[in-house]
Amino acid sequence: MICYDVVVIGGGPAGLAAAVSAYENGCRSILLIERDVRLGGILNQCIHNGFGLHTFKEELTGPEYADRYIRRFNETDIDLMLQTTVLDISEDKIIRAINEKDGLVSISAKAIVLAMGCRERSRGALNIPGTRPAGVYSAGTAQKLVNIDGKMPGKKVVILGSGDIGLIMARRMTLEGAKVLAVVELMPYSGGLKRNIVQCLEDFDIPLYLSHTVTKIEGKNRVEAVTVSQVDSNRTPITGTEVRYECDTLLLSCGLIPENELTTGLGALINKITNGPVVDSELETSIPGVFACGNVLHVHDLVDFVSEEASNAGRNAALYALAEPRYIVKTKIPVKTSSEIRYTVPSAIALTGMNEDIKIRFRVGNIYKYRKVTAYAGDLILGTKIRKVMTPGEMEEIVLPGSKLRDIKGASEIFIKVEDNDL
Repeated sequence: MICYDVVVIGGGPAGLAAAVSAYENGCRSILLIERDVRLGGILNQCIHNGFGLHTFKEELTGPEYADRYIRRFNETDIDLMLQTTVLDISEDKIIRAINEKDGLVSISAKAIVLAMGCRERSRGALNIPGTRPAGVYSAGTAQKLVNIDGKMPGKKVVILGSGDIGLIMARRMTLEGAKVLAVVELMPYSGGLKRNIVQCLEDFDIPLYLSHTVTKIEGKNRVEAVTVSQVDSNRTPITGTEVRYECDTLLLSCGLIPENELTTGLGALINKITNGPVVDSELETSIPGVFACGNVLHVHDLVDFVSEEASNAGRNAALYALAEPRYIVKTKIPVKTSSEIRYTVPSAIALTGMNEDIKIRFRVGNIYKYRKVTAYAGDLILGTKIRKVMTPGEMEEIVLPGSKLRDIKGASEIFIKVEDNDL
């Protein structure tokens, strides 16, 4: 059996940042496992710019951003296993993995960082009626075809879902000569960033239809047309609102799902809202010594936030593996919220090392304007921020200063509340 202090599973932006951070925090026995042939993950096919503004203070493409971390990784002596699939993880942190070179291997770890990323929601999960012709792709698959393989999925396109990948592919397909007839969104608001709505749709006169969905797909061998219908407040198609679009391609951008089969197999608690593991402020799951970060934890807007979160996970994994005394006993205070907030990460504050500020990220469940977000520990206000607008498609955050967290040891919970505010 191979033994390491820290094993990172996933070689995308989260895994790279976590591994490098563990190394920079004194750990020298580290293994990174990646199932693909190269490091970088999804960034390798994201050739558009907009990455790195927070992390590097400059605008980069996805491959450029990945290259920055790959270079840092290559400057270390961290062990790497590519084209290796992790089969399962036991509660005592034994990893079983397989690859063509080594066959089935068992790896023991003192600490594990889960950084497997996420996958797209497929057509099978959407229950769209109609035939099953060629020409129906997830937006990410279409992105790989165009940007990596140099192949066009089609010429007349309808996109279902207004997630960021779908918005970006609306622009990409247009730039490659296709005609994007419409972007259709089931919800009454877009699931993507405002900047992508402006830069990818409005700048190219691509219509966005909110509270609409695809109700029929036509075609035997290839998509020939789709029918789009308006939906009511219960997301039920409204009879008489059907519009038929003749097209040869339907792209699906209907949400991302964290890749948590390994996490559930391990027995870690899962957040039913995010579909990622429940973690505390150290990014530790319910299994001691197992940490999670990036899109396997919850779906992020920006890769910069993934890297920041993963760096913290890597640091904490290194401290755990190196037996920092603060990990002997961990008392946690749960984080609760008002109904406007769908979830928070973390879901509990660990009362260890409270000199540091703690950043709580969250998403709201609707569009809210002119609101104030306040974090309380009993009567003590830990932090507050004023927002002109909050939408489900953009992640929010509030910072809890370490100077105030030191005073909350008697609190039963931290409560984050969305309140009215007059700007």
